[in-house]
Amino acid sequence: MSDRLASMARETGTRIILTYRDYEALPADGRRYELHEGNLAVTPAPGTLHQRAVGMLYRLLSQYAEAHRLGDVFVSPVDCILSNATVVQPDIVYVESSRSSLVSPRGIEGPPTLVIEVLSPSSAPIDQGIKRELYARYGIPYYWIVAPDGPSIEGYTLAGGAFRLAACLAREEGGCLPPFPDFTVVPASLVP
Repeated sequence: MSDRLASMARETGTRIILTYRDYEALPADGRRYELHEGNLAVTPAPGTLHQRAVGMLYRLLSQYAEAHRLGDVFVSPVDCILSNATVVQPDIVYVESSRSSLVSPRGIEGPPTLVIEVLSPSSAPIDQGIKRELYARYGIPYYWIVAPDGPSIEGYTLAGGAFRLAACLAREEGGCLPPFPDFTVVPASLVP
C-alpha cells in the first residue's frame, strides 16, 4: 500500500481493505505480517520459550505425520491464504493428504486441517480472539492453542461454525487431541 493512499484514507476517514496483492508488496523486513479481513496486523518476533515449544511440537508432529503418511506439517512462516483479504501465518499448520491440493508454491490456499498457535505475551489476545474467529469463519476443522508458560494445550473442534473445546492437557498429563486419535503429546515435554 502506498504512503499516498494511506494518507488519503486518513484524510477522508475511509477504511482501506488490503488484498493479497498488497500483502505480497510488503517489505521483507523481518516483521511478521498478516491480513485479517483486509486489516494489516504486525506482531513482534516471539521469545525463546515460544520458539522452543513451536520447534519441539513441530518435530514431534511432523515425524508422526510422516511415519503414518497422513499429510504435511509446516512451521511458520508459511502463508495460509484463506481469502483475498485474509492471510495468516499460524505457528504450525497441518494439511491432511486429502487436502494436499491446497499446498501451492505461495502457501496453503484454503483452510488447512489443523492450525496451532503457541501463545506469547504479544500474540495471546490475537490468537485467542480475532485469529480464532477467522479460523472458524474459514472452516478450519481443528485448532490447538499451546500455552508454554503453563504448560498446556487446548484442542478445539469446529462444530456449527464455532470452535468447541474437545480436550485440554496440562503439565505432565499426556493425551491425544483431535484430529490425531493416537498421537500422544505431553505439554511439559515442549518446554525446558
